[in-house]
Amino acid sequence: MRTVHAVCSHDCPDSCGVLVTVDELSGRATKVQGDPSHPVTRGFLCGKVAKYLDRVYSPDRLLYPMRRRKGVAKGPVQQSEMDAVFERISWDEALGEIAEKFQRISDEFGPESVLPYSYAGTIGQLGYGSMDRRFFYRMGASQLDRTICSSTGGAAFLSVYGVRLGPAPQDFRLAKLIIAWGANIHGNNVHLWPFIEEARRNGAKLVVIDPYRTRTAALADWHIAINPGTDAALAMAMMHVILREGLENKDYIAANTLGIEQLSEHVQGYTPEMAAAATGVAAEDIERLARMYAAAKPAAIRMNYGIQRQENGGAAARAVAMLPLLTGAWMHRGGGVVLSTSGAFPFNSKALQMPELMLASPLGREARVVNMSLLGESLTQLDGPPVKALFVYNCNPAAISPNQTAVVRGLKREDLFTVVHEQFLTDTADYADILLPAASFLEVKDVQGAYGHYFMQLSEAAVEPLGESQPNWWVFGQLAQRMGFTEACFRDTADELIDAALAGNAAGITREQLEREHSIDITAKDALPFSEASWFRTASGRGEFYSQSMADEGQDAMPVFRAPVESRHGGGAEGKEFPLEMLPRKADNWMNSTFANIPTHQAMEHRTLGLLEMHADDAGARGIRDGELVEVWNRRGSILLRAHVNGSVRPGVVAAAMGWSKLTTDGKGVNALTSERLNDLAGGPTFYSTLVEARKAG
Repeated sequence: MRTVHAVCSHDCPDSCGVLVTVDELSGRATKVQGDPSHPVTRGFLCGKVAKYLDRVYSPDRLLYPMRRRKGVAKGPVQQSEMDAVFERISWDEALGEIAEKFQRISDEFGPESVLPYSYAGTIGQLGYGSMDRRFFYRMGASQLDRTICSSTGGAAFLSVYGVRLGPAPQDFRLAKLIIAWGANIHGNNVHLWPFIEEARRNGAKLVVIDPYRTRTAALADWHIAINPGTDAALAMAMMHVILREGLENKDYIAANTLGIEQLSEHVQGYTPEMAAAATGVAAEDIERLARMYAAAKPAAIRMNYGIQRQENGGAAARAVAMLPLLTGAWMHRGGGVVLSTSGAFPFNSKALQMPELMLASPLGREARVVNMSLLGESLTQLDGPPVKALFVYNCNPAAISPNQTAVVRGLKREDLFTVVHEQFLTDTADYADILLPAASFLEVKDVQGAYGHYFMQLSEAAVEPLGESQPNWWVFGQLAQRMGFTEACFRDTADELIDAALAGNAAGITREQLEREHSIDITAKDALPFSEASWFRTASGRGEFYSQSMADEGQDAMPVFRAPVESRHGGGAEGKEFPLEMLPRKADNWMNSTFANIPTHQAMEHRTLGLLEMHADDAGARGIRDGELVEVWNRRGSILLRAHVNGSVRPGVVAAAMGWSKLTTDGKGVNALTSERLNDLAGGPTFYSTLVEARKAG
């Protein structure tokens, strides 16, 4: 037996250090466990990754390149039907056919008719964005604006601070008040939880602000069940109370911020009474929360990306991010707000991705940009040129993209050449013309940062790739050579790509050092983010309550709450026709749709799998009983779910978990109901601004 140091590369803030036990005789991994020497992982893994070998060695893994058989229409495929739909081919055949089709489509329609589609199926530097970017830049393909998860929250935080930083997870143990705002810590940031529990043992209180009773909310000292899409109103009302009662830190504000005068005037209209009408939170509770927050030293906020997946999401994230500027919470270790720590990592994305290759493309310029949150529209309406080829990797858009009906309609097009690089026969793989087997994180070498802590890590390959599976950086390097791209960069090895990612970093961290030490703390000792003006990277060099740069771009200079159009409080006719606000939430035991097909993970999620969670008032008004099959619908589509009347949501709100569509009762997922409406900042999606109605299924 030998032990290999790896890093979980799934889209999670924890980026856990993983120890993999490998049987050298068989070459198989026999055990995965959390690295006990890692200061955040501390020897344990989440339930998802603790059972990771069930995924790696699943009998359903895609192991060889496949081609759709002639005459077989695109549509849902069950595992038992795979051989009837796809035929095995060699890598040489697959790469040759992809290169030939891409070249022919590019010659006829222009290279921008090819669209890459990926997100964070892996967040390792090589797997997330390296050779793939080089390939598509050099080809002149459309660029993808990767907005579907974090773009709005990230832009909001940057507008206030200029860089994405926050308190280290280890420092949460020092907090006296912790607010989990739109953050299901126990479900998807579990390695922060022990530090919160330590703080609570020392007298801290945990407040959870979330419209859904998450695992974290169920364990909180106070769960504030806010109406969906109204977080900006609550945060602004808290600022109103803090300023009205003189609870702000005047010295910190004077030394480190810009725009307090404008903010003071702006929030006068955001009274607790006004916010109560929007949020459903009593005015006296808003006042209590504001006073608790201002008095606690230190006070920490864990804000997660759920807060920005609604129409007013940018304003909400900006307003919450401003709260510690008002109280000076940054002056105390364990105080402040964290959305992401990714701004601390000194990776050289330019050297890794080489955007200058766009100038060597047939276009000789930057290619057009396509918003990934508008995939349905892009596949069915985009012109000049239309999308004629799609390459999907690190993503399952047929399940996770909004307006699923339009997405699937586009994927069904016979004139769309679709390549999917995957580990399993996902909803998206069902529509592939060429299907390529992808390696898992146990089978590849990569370097990785985090967005929930400050440890840079190297992940070593623990086992050989199963079957003929390969990492995407290898696929795109090979494909570039098949297309005649002569640049030497397309022959880079994994080590050379890692060296590029680390090139010129101020800390002087090298691949060899990471290979020896496995993980490196990149924080300066005793550093307190945003405790003084030198930390800010805004245009003014200060924390900005008022953003002139946003005003110059036609955005609101300060956060403004506007009720989502698609909400009970939006005032439109849609709210009368569809009176329930739906939360198409993430399951606790898989990542978006990843793990949704693994039996052991399905067993962990059985309490909410295929269920519509409802309040008793809404179920009773519709004559729906617990366990009955219900139809949930709006103008975009309908789905079938089992009613679960369990008190997880307040009246007027329903919730259902996202997973694989073809594993549901009717072959449709929650995104059959979500829209392609974009939110107020950076083109993000509005999953949590979704109105529906429900009734007993006929």
